[in-house]
Amino acid sequence: MADVIVVGGGLAGLSCAVALADRGRRVVVLERDSLLGGRARSWTDEKTGDTVDIGPHVLHSEYANMLAFLDRLGTRDLITWQPRDVLTVAAPSGTFVLRHTPLLPPPLSLMPSMFRAPGTTLKQHASSAKTVLRGMQFGEEDVPELDRMNALDFLRSQGMDQRMIDWWWRFAAIVVTNVPIERCSAAAILRIHAHLSGHRGLHFGFGAVGLSELYTTQAVRVIEEAGGEVRTGCGVKGLAGDGRAEGVVLDDGSVLRAPHIVSAVPPQELASLLPAHWRQGKPFDALNVFEPSPYLSCYLWFDRRVMRERFMSFGWSPGRLNYDFYDLAQIRRGWGTRPSIIASNIIYSHHANGLSDEEVVRATVQELSEHAPEAAQAKLLHARVHRIPMAIPCPTPGTEVRRPESRTGIPGLLLAGDWLRTRLPCCMEGAVRSGWLAAEQVLADGGIRVSIAIPPRPYDGLAGIVQRITQWHRQRTGRREAWVAGKRT
Repeated sequence: MADVIVVGGGLAGLSCAVALADRGRRVVVLERDSLLGGRARSWTDEKTGDTVDIGPHVLHSEYANMLAFLDRLGTRDLITWQPRDVLTVAAPSGTFVLRHTPLLPPPLSLMPSMFRAPGTTLKQHASSAKTVLRGMQFGEEDVPELDRMNALDFLRSQGMDQRMIDWWWRFAAIVVTNVPIERCSAAAILRIHAHLSGHRGLHFGFGAVGLSELYTTQAVRVIEEAGGEVRTGCGVKGLAGDGRAEGVVLDDGSVLRAPHIVSAVPPQELASLLPAHWRQGKPFDALNVFEPSPYLSCYLWFDRRVMRERFMSFGWSPGRLNYDFYDLAQIRRGWGTRPSIIASNIIYSHHANGLSDEEVVRATVQELSEHAPEAAQAKLLHARVHRIPMAIPCPTPGTEVRRPESRTGIPGLLLAGDWLRTRLPCCMEGAVRSGWLAAEQVLADGGIRVSIAIPPRPYDGLAGIVQRITQWHRQRTGRREAWVAGKRT
């Protein structure tokens, strides 16, 4: 019998299984799909033979858990980093490059490049001051209050100029939180703003190989060397047990049993696995609030180089389909002499649901040509459109406070996934951290207290000073209120 059954072979499930295998646990990982990796996987395109991802994913230098996981698996060097330019943003008013100014502390280090953005004024930028300060002060204690309102209402309440909202914050909401600003929780967008602007020299990276090649084969090896196994094409149709989780029921009707079950599947899939009487209790009664944010990813093989940049984002506009473009020929290891292979993202893709693959490809080439005109002259050799039902759960108002912890009210059942309460946005970093938090709980049940998950690092520079002062003030206020309450009783 296994020590632990992990349902789901994505980042959260595999990182959890590796952490447990490293500590002597025999783990069985069950994945319904034929491929491992979940929402961060890749496969071989049948026409070109190239490894392409389900959709392009970005890492950044503050992904402490993800990078530690890759260190464990020996693949951290398979990241193509972009250390100087943080982001290139193209818009009708012009293109600007976001980068850190080395002599300025965060978040001021980004401001000189922000001020040079075409079509904006210093007065408009100055209207962001209250929001920037609120971001430096942000702590998880702020989530309940901020999660009551959407990001647009929050920014307006801070006195932000409408031009700044339309130019920057609508763009940031859609590309980072995967929902329009009107639907995004203020807590979610402020957390992301704080993380991205509060660290000195933060920069992005991309897989120099396919996403799956970064971790799936390597994780399987670790699990199997510890006596465990990984089964693909193995669906689970339910969890077994009454007062506690005792095992899983497979699609063929057989039952696997283990003292601990870790569910590392999205909330909608988890709901379908639970016995009816479990779904009525916390945290499972909130699973239906986690709405999937779908996206389309278009891959284009050209006969020549069409992009100067390795990675480029497009500013928000009402009718835009694609927001991110990546030239894999400048990212993937060994592809440097090849013509452009462009991967794009159509985020929160409801407005593209009625388009055929051919229409998506035409629209994507047209939008790419707006700021990479060579694409209009180049010959398109091959194209693929991937339709992905969920990038992340939509961080709509009211969802941030309902993100559950790893431990559930059912003995023996733990949760993992980027949608849990990780103190992070839903992302690959959150997935790995959640997997390690679940592993900690499994080990704690066996009497082993160990810290595996790495907490988010405190902010640097001015952002760090403001954060520490804010935390000190909150602690002092809390002690005073506790003393007053004690005197009254």
